[in-house]
Amino acid sequence: MVSADVARTAVGIIGNVIALILFLSPVPTFIQIVKKGAVEQFSPVPYLATFVNCGIWVLYGLPLVHPHSLLVITINGAGLFIETVYLLLFIIYSDRKQRIKVILIILAEIVFLAVLSLLVLTVTHSTKIRSDVVGSIAIVGNILMYAAPLSVMKLVVTTKSVEYMPFFLSLFSLLNGISWTTYALIRFDPYIVIPNGLGSLLGITQLILYATFYKSTQRQLAERKAVAEMGLAEMGQGAGPSKRTNVVHDESI
Repeated sequence: MVSADVARTAVGIIGNVIALILFLSPVPTFIQIVKKGAVEQFSPVPYLATFVNCGIWVLYGLPLVHPHSLLVITINGAGLFIETVYLLLFIIYSDRKQRIKVILIILAEIVFLAVLSLLVLTVTHSTKIRSDVVGSIAIVGNILMYAAPLSVMKLVVTTKSVEYMPFFLSLFSLLNGISWTTYALIRFDPYIVIPNGLGSLLGITQLILYATFYKSTQRQLAERKAVAEMGLAEMGQGAGPSKRTNVVHDESI
């Protein structure tokens, strides 16, 4: 019979792997951003929410706050680094107005994390109280991370297109929510169960939305491609007569 601790560790490791894939899933999106040299309609909200969320969970997993939570620290520490890279790319390839907005939000999040850490580690004097304080805030942060794609979901419904809704981000958000909900149920931790349970529901909603508008997205992309090709063809035809005219003109000289 496998003990609860062994099962929890195994699920936690699986959760780490899935969460790492979740953090890396936007890589194709950022490759596209770098190639085009612009963020276009991609939103920085999911990355800003995940950045502060990872910072809160790193604090929660510290031995001085919530002992025996090494797996929480490792994955959220990695996530904090990855989201930092994404946000730097967003700053580089945004227009001036959006760049300033993103920078100000990042600074506000860093100040918030610094103040929270200072207060928790100096004002409270037991791991139970520290866990309760940081855990309660972490619930809010985690829900915000999972709910961040709601802004993109609104765009999807409005445009009937999932072009700017990364599929793998939605898929691994769901898998991440399921794995960490399971992890927290083995040795009940309400601060992990509540947000990840809600995250699982939001993940399902995103995938349903993706499936609903996938065909209309492909149709829009095909129409856009056809219009672009038609425009190129017309340009080519327009260039032809002028060349022939030049030739005739040259011969007459």
